[in-house]
Amino acid sequence: MADKEKYKQEIIQAERDFAKLVKEQGMQAGFTFFADSNAVMRRADESLIMGKQAIESHFGKPRYKNVVLEWEADFVDVAASGDLGYTYGHYTFESSDSTGNPIKATGTFHTVWKRQPDGSWKYVWD
Repeated sequence: MADKEKYKQEIIQAERDFAKLVKEQGMQAGFTFFADSNAVMRRADESLIMGKQAIESHFGKPRYKNVVLEWEADFVDVAASGDLGYTYGHYTFESSDSTGNPIKATGTFHTVWKRQPDGSWKYVWD
């Protein structure tokens, strides 16, 4: 059980590092860096963005340049094998529309994490 707690702490740290990178360098940098090569993202309209390259392209769009996205995991669990885990929690998204009016949205997120061959954690579902 000690290993499982260690794995949970690793995922919590990965989640924090992910949020920090997004805050400091933007959504494209953060979502690309922490994506597994086969990662999939579910958009608000239920469509999917499939693959790291598609995720990088998606977040390279101008509408994601001046966004403030913050989140923190409320829960984490991991398989006893230490190769898959998941988190969920709440996020806040702030931006502005094409006329400069502020947009603020809040919601919940769910991320599935996969241990990489180098021991790092990348998301496979977000």
